[in-house]
Amino acid sequence: MGDSSGRPEGRERHAGFDRFDRGDRGDRGDRGDRGDRGDRGDRGDRGDRPRPGGPRREESRSNWSVKARLRARARKKARKSKKRMFQRRKVCRFCADKKLLLDYKEPKTLRLFISETGKVTPRRISGTCAKHQRKLALQIKRARQIALLPYAANHL
Repeated sequence: MGDSSGRPEGRERHAGFDRFDRGDRGDRGDRGDRGDRGDRGDRGDRGDRPRPGGPRREESRSNWSVKARLRARARKKARKSKKRMFQRRKVCRFCADKKLLLDYKEPKTLRLFISETGKVTPRRISGTCAKHQRKLALQIKRARQIALLPYAANHL
């Protein structure tokens, strides 16, 4: 014990908190504030990242619960069924048919690109190209502004 305060030597009182004296690096040597990690920075081998080869099967599955094993089996089955299914590539309607116009005055055409909740369907679902998706969103907003299309589901 260093002084009458009862704190170990090398510690000082600072604004109500015990802190180590910054001058004393302890057993860390010249590594500064990196602690025992050396020059690895924050990439220490703590076991929280998967190994490059992946975890060994007997290690990873031995402590899984029954539910986790069932879920894993269901995911594997779903992946297999997805692989077999062939999906036709989506084509932009407006690129394919040049006669089809994007106009806010045609709510029938614009309704095809709005969900039942009133949201604009995304490109990955509708299949429109980026150029026409931007134009489509603009025309939908214009049609909503003059009440040709609903803003929300309860306005349908």
